[in-house]
Amino acid sequence: MILRFIIKRLFYGLLVLLGVVTVIFILFNILPGDPARMMLGQRADITSVDAIRKDLGLDKPMLAQFGNFINDLSPISIHHNSDKENYWYLDPAKYSPYLKIFSAGSTSLVLKQPYMRKSYQTKREVGRIIAEAFPKTLLLATVSILFAFIVGLTIGIFSAICKDSFFDRFATVVSVLGMSLPSFFAAILIAWVFAFLLADYTGLNMTGSLYTVDDFGRGEYLNLKNLILPAITLGIRPLGLIVELTRNSMLEVLSQDYIRTARAKGLSESRIIIRHALKNALNPVITAVSGWYASLMAGAVFVEYVFDWKGIGVVIVDALEKYDFPVIMGTVLFISVILIIINILTDISYALLDPRVVLE
Repeated sequence: MILRFIIKRLFYGLLVLLGVVTVIFILFNILPGDPARMMLGQRADITSVDAIRKDLGLDKPMLAQFGNFINDLSPISIHHNSDKENYWYLDPAKYSPYLKIFSAGSTSLVLKQPYMRKSYQTKREVGRIIAEAFPKTLLLATVSILFAFIVGLTIGIFSAICKDSFFDRFATVVSVLGMSLPSFFAAILIAWVFAFLLADYTGLNMTGSLYTVDDFGRGEYLNLKNLILPAITLGIRPLGLIVELTRNSMLEVLSQDYIRTARAKGLSESRIIIRHALKNALNPVITAVSGWYASLMAGAVFVEYVFDWKGIGVVIVDALEKYDFPVIMGTVLFISVILIIINILTDISYALLDPRVVLE
């Protein structure tokens, strides 16, 4: 039963991914602008433009371009072996490393890494650009969600224990403000306060990435201090949500009969809270954390741009400014894949932890 549930979720995920790829291809192929002229500049001659269009496959029908786009992205793809002029030619410069699974004549079935084309501006492979930027975004999102989870869970527990107290009301107001505060405004405000007005006391910088380049001898070095402000900024909204969810869930659990029974047996309040109430109150919190973790990796664009954190967000903004369509398409597609994978893993974890999900 669970195996069938997992297979079904994986199949649905592939259908969603195919839909995302189709929408991305259509959107970016109806936008104005000639990629060949973007690569060569506006003063390029017609011969050079035509050569680039042929190299990019822009001279082919739209359906053929879409088929080749899918073929490039697929880990298992079909290619022509020898004819370099063929649109489906197995170009070692593009697809290496690869493994030929099956060959029939001049056609081969190949196992390879997804190929997301090259940047119009830098001529670098989009996959390499994403591979360099994504670990920084992953680190930022992970630290942000851990900060939100630990602090939010702690505040939510104390708010439930101290219901209707000043602390509870203050925590509720702060959590509502945190959930309603736009990330780009929070980033600017926090950078201005803690890295400009209070810079002498905090020692924090308004901008900076994971690695800092020192021109006076140290070269490039790891600077985790630059992670503090963007991580706090990105974690504010999920923090507010986790506080509210933890508080409400804890209040509901604390009113249950088995909690009253535990108190009647003489168990200490701390043991009741930690071993009985909190364990059963965590389900909605874990659900929210898993969803927000995916959202943080996709929604860190403004925070990364304000703090100049060299992650996926900065890559997207730079590509938008330069109309670098392959980079935009690659990053949007990559973020979509991350969201789909996390949603599938979340559904599968629910099925493994709660068999009733499979029946539903």
